[in-house]
Amino acid sequence: MAMSRNDIIEKLTDVMKMAMPSEINEKALNENASLVNDLGLSSVGVLYVVIAIEEFFNIRFDDVGFADFKTVGDVVDYIEKKLEA
Repeated sequence: MAMSRNDIIEKLTDVMKMAMPSEINEKALNENASLVNDLGLSSVGVLYVVIAIEEFFNIRFDDVGFADFKTVGDVVDYIEKKLEA
């Protein structure tokens, strides 16, 4: 069964909180939130989050770099596309 966009956002929030609990401000986590400016992810934090996303959603960031993503919504869009493939 395919995940809805809301399901992806909910699971992504959980994944990000588990990967970097001290860096993620859950109140700021929405589709328009900047990964660096609003969520405060460091380069190490981004690496942890990428690994956690790949493992949880069973996808690979093989055709893009995580630097290509500016907002949480960009990440959700990518996860949606990968899950549909």
